Amino acid sequence: MEFMPLKGIRVLDFSHVIAGPFASHYLAQMGADVLKVENVNGGDVMRRNAKGPRSYLAFNAGKKHLALDITGEEGRKRVLDEVARADILLDNLKPGTLEKNGFGPDDLSKINPRLIYCAISGFGREGTWSKRLAYDHVVQAATGMMLMAGGEGDPPIKTGFPVIDTATGIIGALAIVSALHERERTGKGTFLDVSMTGAAMQLMYPFACEAMTTGESPSRVGNQGYSGSPAADLFSTADGRIALGVNTPKQFLALLGVLGMLDAAENPDFFEMPIDASAPASFLRSRDPAALKAALAERISVWSGEQLERELMEVQVPAAQVQRIGEFAEQALRQGGLARVRLEEGEDYVHSPGLGFRTRQL
Repeated sequence: MEFMPLKGIRVLDFSHVIAGPFASHYLAQMGADVLKVENVNGGDVMRRNAKGPRSYLAFNAGKKHLALDITGEEGRKRVLDEVARADILLDNLKPGTLEKNGFGPDDLSKINPRLIYCAISGFGREGTWSKRLAYDHVVQAATGMMLMAGGEGDPPIKTGFPVIDTATGIIGALAIVSALHERERTGKGTFLDVSMTGAAMQLMYPFACEAMTTGESPSRVGNQGYSGSPAADLFSTADGRIALGVNTPKQFLALLGVLGMLDAAENPDFFEMPIDASAPASFLRSRDPAALKAALAERISVWSGEQLERELMEVQVPAAQVQRIGEFAEQALRQGGLARVRLEEGEDYVHSPGLGFRTRQL
């Protein structure tokens, strides 16, 4: 059975590039009727992406498309007609673009009091930065994300994919479906102010809370896991690299068993007290984390990544060889559960990871 919770919902979509189109992508894939409005001078810039049309297709499949001049009388009339029938208006144009044409949330709520108006921007619609323009890497710089990756003393490091754009789209979709539910309770529309900076802070949530509470920035920890365990890190193998998620004493003892170095659990150079697997769960700590990590690295360096990954999986230790997305994509395709999406007016398609979750009827 198809998962179509938004069937019958009408969306007027003034969005382009990634963040907005990804939000409306979610809505369309869940059954909403999405009308994407593009300017008459070439439309969404993603149509001419250097990576080819697949990028535009991936974000905009399943939507209806309309080229419109919203500054002209005919275009304005079409917008107002669509607004009167719409459930949702999505806007991630330059802040103020729709407002200066008379299509701001206060204007349109007079025409359709049940309208949910979602405005997506770089820095939010309030405050001194509200008029600033933004792209993903700019927001990564502004929010401190570039100085979360790498180690202390390293230059800023950009996350290698548009992580904030896509997270903003997901949060936008979540806000919209929540507002739809709220409308069922109140009968009224809602204005939603979704920002890329807000999404960035959600992505860095525990660190953002710490920084906002103390006013201090957390230290950069490179490839170490969030737990801070010296055995939750990236290690070199004989043929590549492997990430270990050895966070607890129980997982650590299982790792030592595989590596043949159980004596390390009682080594006073590493631990004040011998490691006890029956103790309450906690994150592993060492009196000399650098020395412990070096000892692990030396033993791991002679293993093949595939063999170590396999043996650690057998003893319930999280581990994965470092690989490229293309390598994992092959596995994902074999597992199934993906979506094949295509533009309404064409036969071209792309494989998609879907909505990030699966469903089944109960």
